[in-house]
Amino acid sequence: MSAPVTFTEDFSSPIPAPRMFKALILDGDNLIPKLMPQAVKSVELTHGDGGPGSIKQMNFAEGSQMKYIKHRVDALDKEKMTYSYTMVEGGELASKIESITYDVKMEASPDGGCKGTNVSKYHPKLGVVINEEEIKAGKEKAAAVFKAVEAYLLANPEAYA
Repeated sequence: MSAPVTFTEDFSSPIPAPRMFKALILDGDNLIPKLMPQAVKSVELTHGDGGPGSIKQMNFAEGSQMKYIKHRVDALDKEKMTYSYTMVEGGELASKIESITYDVKMEASPDGGCKGTNVSKYHPKLGVVINEEEIKAGKEKAAAVFKAVEAYLLANPEAYA
């Protein structure tokens, strides 16, 4: 395996950290298909109870380039608002990548909203070089999901309160 390529993205939102974590991470499997049915058909738990070691399959809507991706939950800490998972199957870069690990951390920001980081490590297959352009599309999709959840929470102040 070649050396991993790491990207760190900072994000912020006017939504309080516990609400954003609850909606995006803890209930994202239910909420994201409702908010973005044109992109995500469903998320199924194919192994485990949702905690570490569980496997989740995200099924994409008809017409998508990808049919599905599978993630393994590596760690979930509701108190510290951290979530780690690994993409283990599927995806646009499947022919080039062994796996992608993600570490998400959220915390309260002084203005009452939240700030956080998403660290993604791309583990390329032997001899493969990954460039940032190839990763951009995935990062844009992830940003769209974050913005959709944020918009939903802004429009529905009672949700996940």
